[in-house]
Amino acid sequence: MTDLRASGAVTGTGVRSRPRAALPALCATQITSWGIVYYAFPVLNPQITAATGWSTTATTAAFSGALLISALTGIPVGRILDRRGPRTVMTTGSVLGVLAVLAVASAPNLIAFTAAWLLAGVAMAATFYQPAFAALTRWWGEDRIRALTIVTLAGGLASTAFAPLTAALAKHLSWRNTYAVLALVLALVTIPAHALALRGPWPPAPAPPSQRRTDNSTSVTRSRPFLMLATAMTLNSFAMYAVVIALVPLLITRGASPTAAAWALGLGGAGQTLGRTLYATLARRTGVTTRTVALITLGGATTAAFAVVTGPFPLLVGIAIVAGMVRGNLTLLQATAVTDRWGTTHYGSLSGLLAAPATIAAALAPFAGAALAGPLGGYPGLFTALALTSAVAALLTLGSDADCHS
Repeated sequence: MTDLRASGAVTGTGVRSRPRAALPALCATQITSWGIVYYAFPVLNPQITAATGWSTTATTAAFSGALLISALTGIPVGRILDRRGPRTVMTTGSVLGVLAVLAVASAPNLIAFTAAWLLAGVAMAATFYQPAFAALTRWWGEDRIRALTIVTLAGGLASTAFAPLTAALAKHLSWRNTYAVLALVLALVTIPAHALALRGPWPPAPAPPSQRRTDNSTSVTRSRPFLMLATAMTLNSFAMYAVVIALVPLLITRGASPTAAAWALGLGGAGQTLGRTLYATLARRTGVTTRTVALITLGGATTAAFAVVTGPFPLLVGIAIVAGMVRGNLTLLQATAVTDRWGTTHYGSLSGLLAAPATIAAALAPFAGAALAGPLGGYPGLFTALALTSAVAALLTLGSDADCHS
């Protein structure tokens, strides 16, 4: 009977083992956590530097440090998730997130500001997509793609909701008081949601689905397919995030105004949401390796298009929307990369290890992209190099198909 209940929980039929409120709660907490801990910073950073005299480079480095800490912390967090489930991890992460945002708001100097962001990095690892994906993968089982799609659709609204809210607060409050208000919102939404909605029993990890799949996560991480996939995801993450950060200056060099370029970037974000609605159909109709190669290749193609297409501006906006659609699918591709290849047995551990180098690459991409633009002859040259990086990543994914199933 226990085995049947466990199996039902993993395959999606054991609804008694699945907390009913988990999915809507995770939607709400992903919007709020991403919106406050991540997206509020670029809105407030100009005010922070103007008020404190700290350089933009220094404050941005503190924020990037949070992303690096998130990547490294995500590895042990994944192991804890596999054993204990998401409730304690995500509730603790919410508390740390509130404390970190309050510490940012009250930081008397740059050292304290940086330390507060490093604490925020720990909170990111315990509250952002990776722990939410682990919870949905174990609880929803074979129905996980639907659940993952819903949560990432909600997460895509984080900037839409909180960037304008943060800007509105900043018009009437100092950046410190704005962060204090946001910390209160973070506490009211995420702490009780994680503590109360994630109380369902944590199903036992299912056995590996075939003898070809090891039940030892260490041997998986040392295998050629895993290393090839991790390398490909890291290169693709670097290219993808460098493109996002460099898109506005590229479009300005193409003759767009800063406002128009910002709109193009925003419409690309809307494309992410649209793209995520298509992933379930794509997953049903393609094998895992085909899907991975196709999406990374298509992302590189949009990057190459930016490098060579000089206008008109509506065409560039169309490319931005297509690029956003691809990015939206790539988020879900990473969320399902482990289960598509090695099952759900060690999802938390393996996904944490797979995401760590990709997150580090995403953190370094803005600085590296800006540094490379000059030596490469400007932003068109940078985008050409990034397109080639995506092409290499796509080729590497061809070596990640051992032990896979379609």
